[in-house]
Amino acid sequence: MSHQTGIQAGNDVKDIFAQARNGDEYRALKIVIDDEQLTLGCSRKASKKWDQEFDCHVLPMLEEEMPCYILYRLDSRNNQGYEWVFLAWSPDKSAVRYKMLYAATRATLKKEFGGGHIKDEIFATVKDELTLCGYRRHLSSQAAPLPLTAAEEELRQIKLNEVQTDISVDTKHQTLQGVAFPIHSEAVAALERFREKRINYVQLEVDSVQELIRLCSTEPTELKDLPLRIPKDTPRYHFFLYKHSHEGDYLESTVFIYSMPGYNCSIKERMLYSSCKSPLVDMVENKLQIEIEKKLEIDNGDDLTSEFMYEEVHPKQHAHKQAFAKPKGPRGKRGGRRITQPPAEGEEDD
Repeated sequence: MSHQTGIQAGNDVKDIFAQARNGDEYRALKIVIDDEQLTLGCSRKASKKWDQEFDCHVLPMLEEEMPCYILYRLDSRNNQGYEWVFLAWSPDKSAVRYKMLYAATRATLKKEFGGGHIKDEIFATVKDELTLCGYRRHLSSQAAPLPLTAAEEELRQIKLNEVQTDISVDTKHQTLQGVAFPIHSEAVAALERFREKRINYVQLEVDSVQELIRLCSTEPTELKDLPLRIPKDTPRYHFFLYKHSHEGDYLESTVFIYSMPGYNCSIKERMLYSSCKSPLVDMVENKLQIEIEKKLEIDNGDDLTSEFMYEEVHPKQHAHKQAFAKPKGPRGKRGGRRITQPPAEGEEDD
């Protein structure tokens, strides 16, 4: 992101972006970061249909140990012109500093090129994900629901019936039991990578139309970046690998964050996200075997400071007991009992 890295596109790259958006000359553009600028690595002209040129143009642009961005033009159009696919290549063998640099500059590149022209976005760590077959798998996984077993389908129908029940005194508790929406295969794959610590952040959203929980983002995220991942107008589920030190030990703790921006979103969204939360957490903990150290509910990303996160994961167990501890008595032998009440009227002191 521009406010994190300060990296911008040079004038020559901006001119190429304008030519690419307004014409049909370019098929693919490789963008790299060089000398703290977004620079054109190489480009390919269009001569055939987009799917006939995908592999022969994209794969030679990928380096084994260096991230890059690739903008690939489709033959389809929207109201702004040709549609493009944004490919973010971040190989596993790449140095961490390059991965973080490219991850932090992705939003800047999309803004410079024009987000309205980008139809799809793929983040890949292995070349197979950026082949034509890999792109088609990506499209299929977005369109197809996760297959359910007979028992899971029956449970889903039961939960749907509970939510659709008229709310009354007798039925109120049924509507709060939770909705077991299936998790999209792409989201499951991301959570598995998270479990293996290949990625450190997963953001999920509820698709109320398709009745699915979908993958929203796996952008590499440090604690200082976490507030920026919290939308201000819609709920989200977040899984974050909190790396820190505690009492001299280095720890990596999984934190589940349920962000709900209050009344900035609709009542339907608030109810749906609230109902889906518990079944999602149960599935992640029991089926995917991801141990969640802390579950948080927030309405504002600004709350996620380093102090707040540390105190939530490692709460002070005896803070209140110490605050109300009984004070110690005086040292040495206690003196005689003192009379603190004055004598009654008519009585005299001895």
